[in-house]
Formats: sequence, C-alpha cells, structure tokens
Amino acid sequence: MKTKIVVLGATGTVGSKISEILLNQGHQVTLIARHAEKLEKFRSLGAEIIAGDITDVATLTNAFKNADSAFVLLPDNVKAENTRAYQRQVTGILIEAIENSGIQYIVNMSSVGSQMHEGNGMMAGTGEQEVRLNQLQAVNVLHIRSAYFMENFLRTIGVVKKMGFNATAADGDHSIPMVATEDVAKIAAGHLANLDFTGKSVHAVMGPKDYTYSEFTSIIGKAIGNPELTYVQLPAEQVKQAFVGNGFSADFADNLVEMGTAIKTGFMNYQKRDASTTTPTTAETFVNEVYLPIYNQ
Repeated sequence: MKTKIVVLGATGTVGSKISEILLNQGHQVTLIARHAEKLEKFRSLGAEIIAGDITDVATLTNAFKNADSAFVLLPDNVKAENTRAYQRQVTGILIEAIENSGIQYIVNMSSVGSQMHEGNGMMAGTGEQEVRLNQLQAVNVLHIRSAYFMENFLRTIGVVKKMGFNATAADGDHSIPMVATEDVAKIAAGHLANLDFTGKSVHAVMGPKDYTYSEFTSIIGKAIGNPELTYVQLPAEQVKQAFVGNGFSADFADNLVEMGTAIKTGFMNYQKRDASTTTPTTAETFVNEVYLPIYNQ
C-alpha cells in the first residue's frame, strides 16, 4: 500500500532520514520546510516540496487535507525569549491544522523524559505537546519518545579536537538510553506508512542499551586513536554563557542546560526497555560509521 504522507522538519536529523526512507519505498511524500531549497535532493526521489513555516496554519492545513498521515515535531527556536510560550504557540497551530484538515493519523516526535512537565528543560514542552495532542477527537496519535540522540556527540567534536577532552553540562556517570537517529527514523517511517496505531499511544525508542557520557566518550577516544580521552562536566553557567555567546536567547540556553543537568534525577530513565523499544545501532557502530568520518573531515 502506498501512503500519502506529510513530513515536517525534513531538513532535520530525523525528518530527513524519514523522508528518504518513505520516498525510497515509493510513498507519496510532501515535505514542508522554511528553507525549501535544502530539500531539493528529495525532489528527484519524487517528493512534493512546499516552502512554509511551522507557524503557517494555512499551509499545514492544506497539506494535511490530502494526506493519510503526518510526522510532526516541536522545532527548536534558539532565539525565543520565552521558550515555553513558543512551544505552546507551535502546538496550538499544529492542533488547529490537524482539526481543520481532517487528517486521522499523526506521528509526533517526542522524547524520553516527556512524562514530566517541569524540571526537564526542553522536554517540558514536548510533554505538554503530548497532552494537548491527546485531546484531539477522532485522530490517532502516536508519540515517538526517543532517547538521547547519539548525534548530539557530533556537536562537541570541536571541543574534543581543541581541548583534548569531551564536555557538556551533563553528569558524566549517570547512564541514560541513547539512540542513533537512523533507528528512530525507521520506526517512525514504519508507523507513518503502515497506519498501524489507534487511539493515543507511546512508542519509546531507546537504542541498544543505556550509556553514560563518560562511557560514550571512551568509545569515541578508542576510535579516534586517543584511548585516554576523558569526559568533563562543565559548570552550568559556563555552558549557558557559551550558548548565549553563539546567539541563543538566555531562556533557550536555560532550557538546554536544565535538560542536561537534570539527567541525574533519572527523568530520562522512565521508559521500560523491552523488544519493542530496543534498537540495534550500538555506540561502537555509530562512532565508527557516523562520528569518525565527520571527525576526520
């Protein structure tokens, strides 16, 4: 069965992979992004590409009207002076577009830790979005509660090269589920294509096992030829100022830092690990196949 599917965030880490999977399977895929020029590579695969912002309710509504399913998410806005207010605005627009269009299947990109609505930084917004989407009538909604992306370690390659250690604001010795986005995309794409969910449900995607930041850093160290590579937990205020210096709003930076510093509370360890939530890509495989080529560029 070929399905008509709308994918938001197709320029992102997960959305781009979902798009490629669905297009290669021959589904009718519509991609919406503010910078549509970044999606041209998908046009040759048969995608319909629409230039539009996630806050454009008319564009979203029109796209959803002709679709069997849609992938939605809560994109970051690093300039938001009030992150939670921005997140609520986006959620409200998505709900309006879903209700006005009559679409019946929604796969929502959420996160582990979204069972909490405070004390978890950015995840407070994804948790609230889950609750609000669950109020939709006659719409099937599946929340993908993804573990911490292994791809996040790509963001600290500069630190590893310049400083000789890896570092963030997170506790280095508390293990959390970590996952490769390729595995997240495969699961999300499957649900979007097969329409195999009803009512309101959660599918956690948790990677092969839990890792600490220190353990993952050691795996990186061995791969890059520096087996002594260590992980350092940086002071929260230092990390915040680095984000602000890169143009992030103070409030957005606070949300990012809280998300990292709060992992030791266990908020990311709520989901149950079983056959349905465990995915195959190990840290070693990810580091060798994804991290190392980028590190060596």
